Amino acid sequence: MKGFRYLEDVTTLQFDPARCTGCGRCVEVCPHQVFAVQGRKAELMDRDACMECGACAKNCAARAITVDAGVGCASGLINEWLQERKLLKGIKTGGCCQ
Repeated sequence: MKGFRYLEDVTTLQFDPARCTGCGRCVEVCPHQVFAVQGRKAELMDRDACMECGACAKNCAARAITVDAGVGCASGLINEWLQERKLLKGIKTGGCCQ
């Protein structure tokens, strides 16, 4: 989802660069390129692009990242998708992938 923007200055994402070991897991798991590894440490590149999915925090062994997963945009997108799937279950489209 390139170009994704969240509301400015509302994400719960917190990053402590002093705790970062530079492993790069946050870069690997973030769907919005919020982090980048530069100079052997992760850097927070675009905090407002965070959708609060929690993948970075769950994969940070150094515990340099915290986020209240499930309170932001990711939760809204997932709930909307699940609602659409629930509504589409009863509709036959003739396709193979229902």
